[in-house]
Amino acid sequence: MPGIYVAVAVAILVIIVVVKTAVVVPQQNAFVVERLGKFNAVLEPGFHVLLPFFDVIRYRHTLKEQALDIPEQICITNDNVQVAVDGLLYLKVLDPQRASYGISDYYYAITQLAQTLLRSEIGKITLDRTFEERGYINSQLVQELDKASAPWGVKVLRYEIKNITPPQDVLAAMEKQMRAEREKRAVILTSEGVRDAAVNNAEGQKQQVIKASEAVRQKQINEAEGQASAIQAIATATADGLRKVAEATQLAGGIEAMQLRVAEKYIEQFGHLAKAGNTLILPATLSDVGSMIALATNVMKGSVAGQAPRATTPAPRPPPVPQT
Repeated sequence: MPGIYVAVAVAILVIIVVVKTAVVVPQQNAFVVERLGKFNAVLEPGFHVLLPFFDVIRYRHTLKEQALDIPEQICITNDNVQVAVDGLLYLKVLDPQRASYGISDYYYAITQLAQTLLRSEIGKITLDRTFEERGYINSQLVQELDKASAPWGVKVLRYEIKNITPPQDVLAAMEKQMRAEREKRAVILTSEGVRDAAVNNAEGQKQQVIKASEAVRQKQINEAEGQASAIQAIATATADGLRKVAEATQLAGGIEAMQLRVAEKYIEQFGHLAKAGNTLILPATLSDVGSMIALATNVMKGSVAGQAPRATTPAPRPPPVPQT
């Protein structure tokens, strides 16, 4: 019986030792092992067996990306306005050994450093720019925090400002300013619309005047071309008529017909002249129709023969001798 108890005790002791010395490290984790109080190794993911009573797992680190909440704090802008700002910091452990022995608590250190740098960056800009320069502030904080956390084996990936909360009176003033800005934009847009409408109307009137003037010019051109064509047609017809008359005078009886026609026209025009007014001046040779016909005949003959027409004045008749 005593031997059985000893065997059981030894078995229990072996089980305890195995449980204490056999370690399984999960994925994306790292364990820091110390041997007799001194750093020995960093256990990677997998199964490991420690030296009993000598090796101890002192630190356990996750290698995943971690989100660290930065508490809200009061910052003073360059124009002396207090704003409450909070943020969110993303980091990752790259070196478990330095993260274990480089600093006692890198979470606390990075949180305090992020708040200090945030107050510094907010104090460099005015209140209006704090809403516009979020990206710049975030990049500056990441650069400075990454430099400070490099000896700790921690990589700062990014920083994001969550909220920027000004005081209530400042919010009311900003709201009034925003409303005034929108009203100003509305007035500007209205005036620009009126201006554009006036410009469009003026341009339309200008185009209308131009089109009207072009229409008038084209009308005058068409009328002038029509008149020129009409004058040319009349001149051609007149020339053809005169040519026909000249040819007719060369035929038998042509001269007599011409004389008869001239006499008819002479009498017809004289009748019109007599009707035109109450006062009439008669030529001395009014009753001598034969002399007028002879004059027209001579002119026609000279034109037909190719000579320049020459006017002849009939000799005046001697006054009648009074009879006693």
